[in-house]
Amino acid sequence: MTDVNAKGMLYGIAAVLPHMERQMSGHIINVPSVAGFKVIPTSSVYSANKTAVRVISGGLCQEVKPYNIRTTMISPGATDTERPGSVTDRDITENVRALFAVNTGPADTFARTVAFAIEQSEDVDVNEILFRPTNHEL
Repeated sequence: MTDVNAKGMLYGIAAVLPHMERQMSGHIINVPSVAGFKVIPTSSVYSANKTAVRVISGGLCQEVKPYNIRTTMISPGATDTERPGSVTDRDITENVRALFAVNTGPADTFARTVAFAIEQSEDVDVNEILFRPTNHEL
């Protein structure tokens, strides 16, 4: 989980940042989660990783301003993805499946949110978007 969520983000930033700094422009989008704002039972490690994404992204936002690089954190709530099927611990699996069985938002909502952030003019930096299904607390 840490390799994907935290380290994966860091490796991605390391791969694109030198190029963006040279060209004095770019847009980095990182994906924390509503879980980085609200911890639920059995999700503390996931929430910690998503909180790390938020904190690193917040620092990055400040550090890249001299290079005209935009940064956006998009934190989705429960979204209809393959995540419930990827959990291997039996006790946690039931909690995750129960959570995702009720009121998840469609994945294309996330895609539209990314499009919104990148379609803004170069003088607008949409730093953070938190969204979730209308009828769901996460």
